[in-house]
Amino acid sequence: KNHTFLPDSKLNKSINPNTVALVKEKSAKEQMDKKCHMETIVPKTTSAPSKWIEKLDKEKRNKTRRQLNIAKKMKESQPLSNTQNVTGAKSTGTGRKSTSKDKTAKTPVAHRTSSSVTSKSRAVQPDTKSSALHDFSLEAILAEVEHLDQQLNNWEPSAKLLEDEEGNKYGDAQRNILAYVEACAFINDLDRAHQCVMFHHRILTRRKQLNIKIYSALMHLWAKKGSLNQISKLFSLVEEAELKPNLDCYMAALECMGRIENCSSRVIERCLQQLEEDGFTRQDLFKNCLFQKDEREMVMKAICDVEPDFQLHPEPDVEVCQSPLVKDFYSKVEPIKYPKLHLNVQEMKERFDRQLSKEQADTVTIDSVEVTKPITEKMKRMRNRLADLRAKWHKSLLQAFREYKFHLAGDRSCSWKMNLYPFLCLLDDKEYVDIMIQSIANIPPNGEALLMIAKELGSRVYNKYSIRKKIKNEMVDKIKEIYYAYIELLAKDAELNSFLPREYFIKLEREMNFGPSLRTEDSPWPHFLIVHMGTHLVDLMVREIKIPINTQNPSHEKKFIPVLYHMYSFRSNKQIGFIKPHPILTQILSEAAETTLIFDSCVMPMVCAPIPWTSPRLGAYVLTPTKLMRCLEGALQHQLLLEKCKSSDLHPVLDSLNQLGNCAWKVNKPMLDLIISIFNDKGSEKLEIPLPLSEAPDMPKYDPKSEISPANKSILKKKIAWARKRAAEMHSLRMDALYKLSIANHIRDDVFWFPHNMDFRGRTYPCPPYFNHLGSDVTRAILLFAEGKPLGEHGLNWLKIHLVNLTGFKKKCSLKERLDYATEVMDNILDSADNPLTGRKWWMNADEPWQTLACCTEIAHATRSPDPTKHISYFPVHQDGSCNGLQHYAALGRDVIGATSVNLMPCEVPQDVYSGVAQQVEEFRKRDAEKGVKIAQILEGFINRKVVKQTVMTVVYGVTRFGGRLQIEKRLKEVEEFPKDYVWDASHYLVQQVFSSLKEMFTGTRGIQDWLTESARLISKSGSSVEWITPLGLPIVQPYHRTRSTLLRSNLQNLNLQISHDASQRPDTVKQKNAFPPNFIHSLDSTHMMLTALYCYSAGITFVSVHDCFWTHAYTVDIMNKVCREQFVVLHSQPILQDLSKFLVNKYRYNIPADRKSKKLQDYKKMMEMLSKVLETGEFDLEKVKESTYFFS
Repeated sequence: KNHTFLPDSKLNKSINPNTVALVKEKSAKEQMDKKCHMETIVPKTTSAPSKWIEKLDKEKRNKTRRQLNIAKKMKESQPLSNTQNVTGAKSTGTGRKSTSKDKTAKTPVAHRTSSSVTSKSRAVQPDTKSSALHDFSLEAILAEVEHLDQQLNNWEPSAKLLEDEEGNKYGDAQRNILAYVEACAFINDLDRAHQCVMFHHRILTRRKQLNIKIYSALMHLWAKKGSLNQISKLFSLVEEAELKPNLDCYMAALECMGRIENCSSRVIERCLQQLEEDGFTRQDLFKNCLFQKDEREMVMKAICDVEPDFQLHPEPDVEVCQSPLVKDFYSKVEPIKYPKLHLNVQEMKERFDRQLSKEQADTVTIDSVEVTKPITEKMKRMRNRLADLRAKWHKSLLQAFREYKFHLAGDRSCSWKMNLYPFLCLLDDKEYVDIMIQSIANIPPNGEALLMIAKELGSRVYNKYSIRKKIKNEMVDKIKEIYYAYIELLAKDAELNSFLPREYFIKLEREMNFGPSLRTEDSPWPHFLIVHMGTHLVDLMVREIKIPINTQNPSHEKKFIPVLYHMYSFRSNKQIGFIKPHPILTQILSEAAETTLIFDSCVMPMVCAPIPWTSPRLGAYVLTPTKLMRCLEGALQHQLLLEKCKSSDLHPVLDSLNQLGNCAWKVNKPMLDLIISIFNDKGSEKLEIPLPLSEAPDMPKYDPKSEISPANKSILKKKIAWARKRAAEMHSLRMDALYKLSIANHIRDDVFWFPHNMDFRGRTYPCPPYFNHLGSDVTRAILLFAEGKPLGEHGLNWLKIHLVNLTGFKKKCSLKERLDYATEVMDNILDSADNPLTGRKWWMNADEPWQTLACCTEIAHATRSPDPTKHISYFPVHQDGSCNGLQHYAALGRDVIGATSVNLMPCEVPQDVYSGVAQQVEEFRKRDAEKGVKIAQILEGFINRKVVKQTVMTVVYGVTRFGGRLQIEKRLKEVEEFPKDYVWDASHYLVQQVFSSLKEMFTGTRGIQDWLTESARLISKSGSSVEWITPLGLPIVQPYHRTRSTLLRSNLQNLNLQISHDASQRPDTVKQKNAFPPNFIHSLDSTHMMLTALYCYSAGITFVSVHDCFWTHAYTVDIMNKVCREQFVVLHSQPILQDLSKFLVNKYRYNIPADRKSKKLQDYKKMMEMLSKVLETGEFDLEKVKESTYFFS
């Protein structure tokens, strides 16, 4: 097939002869390209390609021989099912060493194309309708094998996790090259990008590291230059690499033709003809491609030159999710009115402009809450000195940075793969320096691991680059126009409210089908590149940032010493590189007591409603890149899995995230002021407000000259180590509280939003990391809903019940008893509200003291209002699940006893599973004590709810007996009366009894947990990662693989990066099997939460969650409780375990080993039997959950 678009020799006449690229092509490029083609076509006898040709011939002979053997085996024995031999293949990253800890293990990779050099034959089951295999002619056998190979192409083993829908591989090598080419494109360095691709294309071994996305990225670069000749050559190279051009390639070609004045119509027609021959249409270009700047217009211009009447077809209606769980939600049989925000159109436009400005600026500078401290002369002097030092550091860093960049720019002898030059040109030089200087203040006095600092610096560079890229691609004006129109759906003074945010935003984007696309195909930088960039910046900081040490005496010559030191320290028997600040710098920073903090804009709450999630690549912040599914740095399999998903299957997940993110918040200012006053007054351990470092324990002094015994010396070393550890912990906690309180104080008079995303199990989280409602008791106490609602008839009662729940005083009591208790202690409640620090301080003894105090204040305001039912309340009321993990297990197994223990069954008073387990363990202890078991006798009187609670809570999430023993040991050490000599024996004994008690109480739970564990063990042993799909349609894959070591060489030290999430490595069987039960249950509790969020939204009520703790207004608690119970019943009415079994069987049934006599075949049979196992269930009636008061309470 001709991929050159060259119909005749007159092509060059249709191209502008004055194009700079065309002039260059006539000289140096011709020789380079000619050499490239000659090397592959006419190899010399001693060259590397000749060896590959020999290997190809050998592979063909071996393949034929193996296929004949396959056919013979299939004739002799009746096979079980279609099989394939998953062969080992290892793709080595460029520029670094990669080794696996298990050197004998091979990476499983399945190959779809029979023409691949490394393709291996597959053992297959013959088609019963075909008689081809009964004829032993070679042609018939090969034809049948190829036919069955095609049938197996739908099978996607774990190795395919790093491929997209087009078959592009995303190993480390491909991602490094793609990032390099995209960086070159951003800085318009076409020569460097072209040389990079050609460097890999020339040699067959390197060529495999290129995918079609890399070629298309280079085509777009040449398209901007108007060089159709170079694009034609790249099409030839794509064909040479045995790749198929994708839509992006044709888009680049048409864009180039659109930029060429008077381009030949024959050339355009030939391009469109080839596009159709490859199975694409003209409409596909505009439907599936992502455009930058004026690319869309250029493609349209080229097509209209040959088809003047060409029009885009109207977009079809968006598909509706077919899941039975959300059928009613999306049906919209009756007119629906979704809730609106309390702001008007103009206010929301102003808020969007503020948010856009913040993200364009990248950073936000705010006042610290310590700003209220009086400024002394010493503080002024130190602040001036620090400012002078920073100015000098900025100058020296800027000079060193430019010198290093100049050196890299001129070093053409160095291979591209070791050259950071394009990545050092993405931002302005001063921006790199600002990033380095800002990071100095964040390094703790005891130092930070080099790897952590490098990751932070590299990530900051990438985030800034992503924002600059969107600005350069002219996306800002378009997203502003769309958001202004989107406001009509949310603002209170606009009538439109019949769309979901996702639906309306997609509708607007389709209507404005011009200019750049809002979605971007930003390729995330690989972990190696981020750390490489960061270590380079850290190296500059260590070398260039210095401080004078003898400034006190002007007569002496100034001596300069480094501010940062690189040193080594041991952590868990591993030697780790640390960056530690000099004590002089720590002292200056402490004495200066600066009152400003600098944050990246993405760590701040948004001041406008977030961009709704419409796809895995668009949502949350306006410009800042945000992952829909958060994961380990460098793990790409989750994002690729989401993008392979049918878009409608993700709609419920996206809509629930949008609902959570659209909840507006404000700060509880009286509570914030009270907390800040205690924070600035040396904190309070009892109230969980961290103490300053001035309150840290004194460091024990050691005099080397004094005589000290080895035993005392050892004790002294332990005390010093403890003091250092304690100081480090205090500093970390203090800074965390400082950040949270300072951010809250900065937005105290504002309304704000928390955009949401999720982890790989579907559990949702707010994107701002410091200040959010998932935080501690202190953080939650200073958050209020921005929109208030009247308390109504039952609202005040729910506030009182919520208050008693927060105290933890009446956990085993009924709701009526809790209400009665609240009435009894009303004097204490009002005293706490009026005199929090000078009164009886009743609130300080609560489990959650700050939230208790905030609730006391709300109750006081309500009771003192003229009509409590009309009191406008902004206070969030919580409803907590009762050991939610066990609730899901009991519902899955229909376990009557287990369901009763965790309040799925209606009861007069709440059932406490922890007390039940403690009681069962006590009975076991008594029985053993009577038999003379010593440890059982010693434990008399020490077994209670507190001792077993943590272990019971975490058993459902996969805690082992070893982990459970440590938990119980920690609880026993807290009991002063318990003899410390028996702690180990007692914890070992108790963990056995706790597990036995749970097995008796939750018979179905243990069976389900064992089935999940064993299924995961067999799946991972067969070479695949465990995957499943939640009942709501979210695809999930576990990212636990054998650790791969990658060596990164830097001037400071060689970093050995341990990568455990690389999907090209074999799965880690132990982690896969231990994690599957808790991860599966987490995916169910997230599904329940999302369903509750969606149906609360359609009911018009405010809803947010902290995993299994649901929040709403006091007025709407009854509605939320009804929805919560209904959706739990609907969820577990689905055949969840049966559907999981079917999915696993279909997913992994092709993992049949080729050798039928090996142990692997027995493992396969065992796996299929386990996956298809039908679990017995009990007789619990799920409908009872709707009547259970204490299911969530």
